[in-house]
Amino acid sequence: MTYTINRLIANADFDAVDARTRAALAKDGFGVLTEIDVKATMKMKLDVEMPAYRILGACNPKMAHQAIGLEPRVGAMLPCNVILREVEGGVEVSAIDPVASMQAIENPELTAVAGQVRDLLAKAVAAV
Repeated sequence: MTYTINRLIANADFDAVDARTRAALAKDGFGVLTEIDVKATMKMKLDVEMPAYRILGACNPKMAHQAIGLEPRVGAMLPCNVILREVEGGVEVSAIDPVASMQAIENPELTAVAGQVRDLLAKAVAAV
């Protein structure tokens, strides 16, 4: 089973894809709670160079509230991470598949919520 929802934006500027990704997420009810610039962190901590790589911690508050109501410890698996990474030929956008990440929790109601979140994330990734 694949664990991410992916799209390659060919010949694109990294920061432009970042802006488009945030706008697409917002349109589907997600906010970006956290952001990690992996490239800058690796340079600062290890003095290594790498292509642009950013992790956005996206959260749809309504869906998160519903999930926490069903499984109070599910917060350990939130928010839904979306990565942007510079690859040959463009920028790849990848979002976690919440259904795949929730497989360890045996709760059919939570699986249903994860499916709804997956659909929203897939819609946002397609819209970038």
